[in-house]
Amino acid sequence: MFRSPLRLPPFILLSSALLTSFSTHAMAQETLPAPIQALEEQGIDIHGQFSAPSGLRGFGASVQGREMAIYLTPDGEHAIVGTLMDREGNDLTEPQLDEHVRAPLEAQTWALLEESHWIQDGDRDAPRVIYTFTDPNCPYCQQLWEATRPWVEAGRVQLRHIMVGILAADSPGKAAALLGADNPEAALQAHKRGDRIEASAQPRDIEEQVYANNQLFEALGLYATPTSAFQRETENGSVRIERIQGMPSEERLIEMMGSEAPSS
Repeated sequence: MFRSPLRLPPFILLSSALLTSFSTHAMAQETLPAPIQALEEQGIDIHGQFSAPSGLRGFGASVQGREMAIYLTPDGEHAIVGTLMDREGNDLTEPQLDEHVRAPLEAQTWALLEESHWIQDGDRDAPRVIYTFTDPNCPYCQQLWEATRPWVEAGRVQLRHIMVGILAADSPGKAAALLGADNPEAALQAHKRGDRIEASAQPRDIEEQVYANNQLFEALGLYATPTSAFQRETENGSVRIERIQGMPSEERLIEMMGSEAPSS
């Protein structure tokens, strides 16, 4: 039994547009069967292969906002797109999509965050790392910074502020001034504590860092600052990305920080 494909969560879906070359390179190590090649030529990204019953071969794929499984018939001549069910109605495709589409894309999304231009806030060796897109003019970013102090100052969490300039005309200049400071971490702390940074001319490479961060923000389909991303371990032991757009509720803040606030 087959049913129609599912939709990727936005954070992972839009990162897949950035990662098309990754998927293509990963699968280029092996020549794809003709029906799978034909689908790839039509714009479907092939991410990985998996075993399937009854002589089928499975391929994890995505296209234009949808994740999907493709099943190659035993003779290698035909491909079927959909969800495979067993005789008891169990979904045999969902776990494969989780392993062969979502998990690899999330790993690459995390790598994109690591490679972005951010300012460290907290202990370098803190056991928990959280990336947060921060605009210098964002009042909710300020609220988040204040709310996270107990965890950061206790050495439990390191925030990595990916500086963007999207809210006001001088936001890019202020973000560049923070990234280009002699001590960006100290400059960010001073800015958050009330000694507000002013926009100023910066070397071209610093301005390009802000531009690259803005592009990443848009490519991931984000629309609000702060947007924070953190990793969590699932029941089966895999590591996944969670994201929170805007100032989190108290419950979500504790979830993001990984614990109740440490006592002072």
